[in-house]
Amino acid sequence: MKKTLVLFYFLLCYAIMQFVWWGYMLISFEPDRKGMIIGEGLIFLMIFFVGALKLKNQIVKEHERRSQQNNFLLSITHELKSPLASIKLYLQTILKRDLDRTKKQTFLMNSLKDIERLDDLVENVLLVTKLEGKGFSLPKEELNFTELIREIAGRLQMFSCDSQVIRTDLVEDAYLLADRFAITNVVTNLIENAIKYSPPCANVYVLLKQEEGKLIFAVADHGVGISDEEKKLIFNKFYRVGSESTRKTKGTGLGLFIVRSVLQKHNATIKVKDNEPSGSIFEITFYNVKHAV
Repeated sequence: MKKTLVLFYFLLCYAIMQFVWWGYMLISFEPDRKGMIIGEGLIFLMIFFVGALKLKNQIVKEHERRSQQNNFLLSITHELKSPLASIKLYLQTILKRDLDRTKKQTFLMNSLKDIERLDDLVENVLLVTKLEGKGFSLPKEELNFTELIREIAGRLQMFSCDSQVIRTDLVEDAYLLADRFAITNVVTNLIENAIKYSPPCANVYVLLKQEEGKLIFAVADHGVGISDEEKKLIFNKFYRVGSESTRKTKGTGLGLFIVRSVLQKHNATIKVKDNEPSGSIFEITFYNVKHAV
């Protein structure tokens, strides 16, 4: 990146010097047209600088995009290898050793957690591919959003820390016109993120309420929180805080990009707020509500 920018600035300076030199030569040959030459030259320089600035921005963005893609490849490789290695080890241990029933159950439950993790990863990648396809639309159906959230929270509670509590406060029988698969992905991503970025075994709060014909769904945690600068970036594809060599949390940088993309196709909005005394609140507003009781 540094070499590219050095070359860019060198060519920019060279072009400006050539322009000034030829302008000087032209004025020397036609001094009567000095005012016109200077005026047109300034206009040309202004257009040239605007174009050069846009080109530089494109170079920087392209570099950032490639860096994010490299991070994505590194993280997804790790996300695939880690659970596969864990499942292999558990199954080999079960086959080679005479374990009691309780130990086998524990190993099988841990393997199931890793399989769920792989399944979520595949679903995320598949959904991103679909969302970026031209003309793709999500098939919508009437679904009981309350029951869907309750089911997801129960599943994630089972696979999270034994003492971690996912607390839910849900309005009963709230119905939504939505794509079940996509909305399931949204709810799962937000709750998993709250668990992932919270202290070990901390509480996560899930809220669903009806307000003036709208449905408000929120997930709150008491983690480290998100800075105002990062709030503008977290929904970008592949964006993750830090580098793969120093990052402690797992992920691919696709989760929140999927969340925003799915919500856009459901006429819904999402915003990130600071929690008190620490942590973040992701709040979604659904306008395409079928009915709520």
